[in-house]
Amino acid sequence: MVRIAGIDLPNNKRVEIGLTYIHGIGRSLSNRILSRVNISPDIKLKDLSDEQTNLIRKQLQSHQIEGDLRRFVSLSIKRIVDLASYRGVRHRKRLPVRGQRTKTNARTRKGPRRIAGKK
Repeated sequence: MVRIAGIDLPNNKRVEIGLTYIHGIGRSLSNRILSRVNISPDIKLKDLSDEQTNLIRKQLQSHQIEGDLRRFVSLSIKRIVDLASYRGVRHRKRLPVRGQRTKTNARTRKGPRRIAGKK
């Protein structure tokens, strides 16, 4: 198994897809990184040499991924909540933040239905 940024990437996947297992890397960033280091996106992860994986690691150092990105996002949400802006209040109440309707949908965010009078 190839291990990049503390994540074990599956051997049988193509490099382009395997890199997306790292939090903060999507298909477009994955392709951009591979084109910078001149690696074909069609190669399987198990076929990568140590030199190629090191080149990928060096390219990833310039991007905010995994723990750093998760920390940045959580601190950003905490800052908005502390400001008590509209978005912060929605985060605090665990309601949809981006203007979605809540009268009918939003079950994922609101949780299971509560029936009045039932204990």
